[in-house]
Amino acid sequence: MDLPGFWTFLLDVAVIFVFVMWFWLLITVLRDLFRRDDAGGFKKILWVILLIVAPFLGVFLYLLLQSKGMAIRNGQEVARTREQLREFIGQSPAQELEKLEALKASGAITSEEHAKLRARVIG
Repeated sequence: MDLPGFWTFLLDVAVIFVFVMWFWLLITVLRDLFRRDDAGGFKKILWVILLIVAPFLGVFLYLLLQSKGMAIRNGQEVARTREQLREFIGQSPAQELEKLEALKASGAITSEEHAKLRARVIG
């Protein structure tokens, strides 16, 4: 089949796009497969063999059969990462000021301590 140059180019772009998407899906599936805690080693080996022997079929079968679990595991990972980031960064100055106001209102700190801590938080 002899296509004009432009259509050949579009076909090449489409083929490259499909390959890149499949490769991305393969990496995503392998990442999920090896991070799973609920699957034993034998089950992981079977999935890897299927992904090697029939790569397209293996990726699509994994997505079809394990998509809900993938979404749950991804959500848990995002939540863990978000919590680690919050622990690392700490609280915002506004949150610290709210805590200071609550401590002052409860009488846990004096006005002088409140002023000193407020100056430290602000800057």
